[in-house]
Amino acid sequence: MNANSAVLAEDSPILLIPYMWIGDFVRCHSVVKLLSERWPRRPVDVLTTSLCAPLLDYMPGVRKGIVCDLPRKQLAFAQHRALADRFAAERYGSALVMPRTWKSALAPWLAGIPERTGFAGEIRFGLLNDIRFGEKKLPRMIDRCGALTLPKGTPVPKDWPKPGLNVPAADAAQWRAKRGLAGDGRPVIAFAPGAVGPSKRWPVVYFAELARSLIAEGCSVWVLGSPTEAPLAKEIVEAVGPHARDLTSNDLRNAILALKVAAACVSNDSGLMHVSAAIGTPTVGIFGPTSPWHWAPLNPLAATIETTTDVPCRPCHKPVCRLEHHRCMRDIPAAEVLPAVHRALGKVAAPA
Repeated sequence: MNANSAVLAEDSPILLIPYMWIGDFVRCHSVVKLLSERWPRRPVDVLTTSLCAPLLDYMPGVRKGIVCDLPRKQLAFAQHRALADRFAAERYGSALVMPRTWKSALAPWLAGIPERTGFAGEIRFGLLNDIRFGEKKLPRMIDRCGALTLPKGTPVPKDWPKPGLNVPAADAAQWRAKRGLAGDGRPVIAFAPGAVGPSKRWPVVYFAELARSLIAEGCSVWVLGSPTEAPLAKEIVEAVGPHARDLTSNDLRNAILALKVAAACVSNDSGLMHVSAAIGTPTVGIFGPTSPWHWAPLNPLAATIETTTDVPCRPCHKPVCRLEHHRCMRDIPAAEVLPAVHRALGKVAAPA
């Protein structure tokens, strides 16, 4: 943020407007930490969708969430006006607008928030009064988000504060009992087989093969995701039997609490990988078309799995494999992922 900050009240609240994809939303907790370090007396609020709102309950440093589900692909000016009225009532001194869209800057402008910071994208001159340039020179999402917390011209640091979701163990235990998932001594391995687009999904038959191996070794498998992942969960559960459970849900809180219980997690490059890593659950991340350097969580992963064969079309961000072979995922066998899960569990080798 710029020199205008000097004329703002020392305790004026800050509004953060993050990306609303789950993984990017988790990543923006680094921004919350940066803001709290720079302005310890200024509370930080976060705009959120209903989907992402449960994450804020576990994010230290966030005063509260402003929940609003704005429609996509339409202006919906009346709803932006109503949101602006909510912003105005909070008397924010500053707003950090992470998305580059014109609409994302509209409500802060209508609310008259004195300082509105963001990258130029979509010709937002006027809507923003602290406009930044050079976003495309920052290849990582965290660099782009974090740069907005720094004075103009400040080089981005190599390392950023890591996100951290503080999920009480008592809450997770209570959730587990309520769901009838009482502990039976078997370590729980959480699977997150979903992702945005099938190109980022490890084949579900490989997840099923991995589940059979883990269950034979005395583990239980919980499959997590949204209702759109329910068909994937159904296929895995039906293939491996009673020690696998379908816990897909339209409430993200279920996945958060399940990941707190889990001894380890196996996930595609997806939002739940970021959630798991931020909770501190040992997480095995499977990367097919995407680059871990660009998109992996800041929190360390227990293992990063990529194909060892030469796939010249990587990296790729198409939601569907444009060459239709999907080798970047198909060339990662379950036998390669299993030892990584063993290491995440603290096993030196698989039991005989």
